[in-house]
Amino acid sequence: MRDTIMAMIDVATGRAKSQLVFKNIKLINVFTGEIYKTDVAVHDGYIAGIGEYEGAVELDMEGKYMCPGFIDGHVHIESALVTPGEFAKAVVARGTTAVIADPHEIANVKGIAGIKYMIEGAENIPLDVHIMLPSCVPATPFENAGSVLKAEDLLELINHPKVLGLGELMDFPNIIGCEKSIINKIVMAKNVNKYMDGHAPGISGKDLSGYVLPGVRTEHECSTAEEAIERLRLGMHIMFREGSAARNLVDLIPALNDSTISRCLLCTDDRHPEDILKEGHIDNNIRVAIKNGIDPVKAIQMATINAARCYNLQNIGGIAPGYKANLVILNDLENVDVYQVYKKGRLVAQEGKAMFEIRSINDSKMRNSVNIKPLEEKCFEFKTVSEQMRVMGLIPHSLVTKDLKLNVIKKDGKFYTENEEQLLKIAVVERHHATGNIGLGLVKGMGLKNGSIASSVAHDSHNIVVIGDNDEDMRKAVQHLQEIGGGISIVSDGEVKDSFALPIGGLMSDRSLEEVQDSLERMLKVAYDMGVSRDYDPFMTLAFLALPVIPELKVTDLGLFDVVNFKFVEQK
Repeated sequence: MRDTIMAMIDVATGRAKSQLVFKNIKLINVFTGEIYKTDVAVHDGYIAGIGEYEGAVELDMEGKYMCPGFIDGHVHIESALVTPGEFAKAVVARGTTAVIADPHEIANVKGIAGIKYMIEGAENIPLDVHIMLPSCVPATPFENAGSVLKAEDLLELINHPKVLGLGELMDFPNIIGCEKSIINKIVMAKNVNKYMDGHAPGISGKDLSGYVLPGVRTEHECSTAEEAIERLRLGMHIMFREGSAARNLVDLIPALNDSTISRCLLCTDDRHPEDILKEGHIDNNIRVAIKNGIDPVKAIQMATINAARCYNLQNIGGIAPGYKANLVILNDLENVDVYQVYKKGRLVAQEGKAMFEIRSINDSKMRNSVNIKPLEEKCFEFKTVSEQMRVMGLIPHSLVTKDLKLNVIKKDGKFYTENEEQLLKIAVVERHHATGNIGLGLVKGMGLKNGSIASSVAHDSHNIVVIGDNDEDMRKAVQHLQEIGGGISIVSDGEVKDSFALPIGGLMSDRSLEEVQDSLERMLKVAYDMGVSRDYDPFMTLAFLALPVIPELKVTDLGLFDVVNFKFVEQK
């Protein structure tokens, strides 16, 4: 190390040439908020100096901007439906060089083995993947997941060099109530000085103080500026989220001022293939921020140095001597048009294309994750049918559903409102332990006709969720998912019209993001041709209809769940 430091000092002082110099670049300095023209010298993967330098290789960057690599403050990589390596190829090309990842989804299916898979998948790629250990597996006691992770299970990984701490603490009622199992996880993290991410939308006042007190320091679930300000006053860091299902950045802008901005950062949380490919990743967050009045340099600070400081990530997030040369070259600032990306001084992407390959890893333990009890002929029949039934009412562009009490007519095995609008049956089939559990419900608004759609992506426990207008197609769709090891299937008249395999935990493909998106686009067309309302992405909608923490009515493998009153309810 001594020789390395001495060699770097020689370069920094100009006594030796740098390996690489970016000449005439407009440097976005996230420490001072300035933009100025200069040279940036890079040596052995680190910034050696800023000023006038000579290099073995000199790149004239006249007219272009340089900023630090972008950092995603909170992301579930699995939501992109691809492996960590394929995810890296997509997001690094858009300027992201580090992410704080919570492998909550795969952990709900495969437990500790799933977390280890994600860690291994993040090795030897030009994306720094920092891990937050999932704190709530399963997410709730109202469903069956593939694994249960207690504090003693997480101990195995808490000191892993890639692990920063404990992931989003969704179980805020039990934290406030001092329930021992969740407090044990908090104590485990605190004992080794690890960080803890928050997830507590809606709570306020003394309950919020009780939640923050053990050391919860971030929140990505704020939907109003008022929520953000209350948390900022308690010392929390606030993430401005632009995901696929949830987009809160614009609503939080009023919380920004000269005093609060240093504690605000950007995240995507869940970002699906289409949005990454068409809109971008953290570069999209920056564009949205700029479009809505945030100064471009401040937006880039939120995407870089603020995130690094939040998680105490050393030597990244800025451009200064001794910092890693994780660099983004922009064609222009207002549009955040990424020209090149460098990781530790090595060119890894140019003009939207990754310039690196990924190695394959052993994923055999992640496959064959669909384990269901054989489906009987009448497995999707309601035990009782009454004139008035509880129905999940879909709301366009929202994860929230309405708890409707409707007069229902059953005709030829199908269900209709009294106004003759067809309702669809929904079922959640437990797929981890072959328990045979099946929860049933009715859905209004989807519009599917003469068929069914099934998916093994169903937050958070990822059982199989299936929707349809007849039981036989629903059974066929679920059985097909078992045959292909998980994914999405569409069935009509007993025939599989199209399907898309997600063999890795039933959540991820082993193909590229572009191939995944091509498959999803093809299947969307099939779904819309079968009458699905274009107000909905049916696959994304299905993924959240089994999540019993978003109001008002949801369904799990244990039954129909009233989220407002937190209890299971009868269909009638």
